[in-house]
Amino acid sequence: MEFKIDTKDNYTIIKPICDTFNATMAAKLENLITEQTQKGSKNFIISFTDCQHLDLGITNTWVQMNEDLYSNDHSLVFTEMNKEVLATIKKEETDLLLNIAMRMVEAIDIISMEILERDLFNEE
Repeated sequence: MEFKIDTKDNYTIIKPICDTFNATMAAKLENLITEQTQKGSKNFIISFTDCQHLDLGITNTWVQMNEDLYSNDHSLVFTEMNKEVLATIKKEETDLLLNIAMRMVEAIDIISMEILERDLFNEE
């Protein structure tokens, strides 16, 4: 199994099971998010507890996924990254274009706040 999926009421946690997150894994993650969206999931937390390394160039795919989801009133948060993975994201200068939380509880808070924000804007 390459991903562990845990579906909650307001979000889905996807955990890649790999040492190095590469282009193949990025494409599979993108397909998995599309499948989960079609099943009704709207908000995603990607947990990197098992990933030790990140190939260069991957984060551009994440930025595009984030933009696509956000434009459809969905959320995407990346969490539980080690220092090496986070350093790669910062090196590619995409850290400011993504929702990144250091801990799972912070990722859940981001999802909750974005849901609340969308609800408030939709009432107006």
